[in-house]
Amino acid sequence: MADHHKQLGLIGKPLSHSFSKSYFTEKFRKLGITNFQYELYELKTIADFLPLLKSTPGLIGLNVTIPYKKEIMGFLDEISADAEAIGAVNVIKINGNKLTGFNTDYFGFQSSLFDWLPGDWDGNALVLGTGGASLAVTAVLKDRNIAFQSVSRKSGPGLVSYDQVKILDLLATHSLIVNTTPLGMQPQIEVAPDLDYHKIGPQHFLFDLVYNPAATTFMRNGLSKGAMVKNGLEMLELQAEKAWDIWTK
Repeated sequence: MADHHKQLGLIGKPLSHSFSKSYFTEKFRKLGITNFQYELYELKTIADFLPLLKSTPGLIGLNVTIPYKKEIMGFLDEISADAEAIGAVNVIKINGNKLTGFNTDYFGFQSSLFDWLPGDWDGNALVLGTGGASLAVTAVLKDRNIAFQSVSRKSGPGLVSYDQVKILDLLATHSLIVNTTPLGMQPQIEVAPDLDYHKIGPQHFLFDLVYNPAATTFMRNGLSKGAMVKNGLEMLELQAEKAWDIWTK
C-alpha cells in the first residue's frame, strides 16, 4: 500500500450490525476522498488488539464499540480528560506509536437527547445497562443535573435489578428510559429489556442507543403505549463526525 493510504476502522464484537463502515465509505465518496478506507475489525478478545495494530498498514484511527470501551483504556498511551472522567473510550487516534483515547459518545448522546426532549421536560431517568456506553450517558445526565437510576441484571451498589424496577414501580417516577444495552440489536431483534411495558404511557421518553434495526422491540413497545421514542442513529452520526475531526485535525 502506498504511504498516502490512511486506514480507519471499528473494533468490537459482534460487528455484523454496524453502520460505521457504510457511513464512512459514503462520506469518503461524497467528499471525493480516495486515500482513506474504513474496515470492521471484529476482535474475539481485547488481546487481539495489539496484533491488529502491527498487521494493519496506514492505521491512523479506530472507533471502539461493545464490549471493549473500558478494556481498551489499558492499552493507550494517553487519554483525554473527558474520556478519563467518563471511564470509557470510543475513539483512538494513532500517531506513529502513540495511542490516544477520546470519548465522542458524550457529545453524540447529549446533542441527540436534548434536541429531542421538550425544552420544558423535567424528570428522572432510568439507564438500562452498565457497559461502556452507559458511562457517557450517565456523565451527561450528571452534568445536566438529571437524577437517574442505573439498572442491571443484578443489583449492587448504586444499581437496581430489572425485578426491583418492577417491585419499586420505578416507571411511575422515571419518565426518561435510556437503553444502553445491545438488547434488540440485529440479529436478535425480538429481544427487549425486561420492563413492565404496560406501565409506559405518553409521559415517557424511550431513547435506544441501538440503531439497527431502526425501530427496536423496546421502541415499538413504547410506541404502542403512546410514548415518544428515538433510536441511536443520530447519536452515532454525531459521534462519528466528532471522531473524524479528531483523526484528521
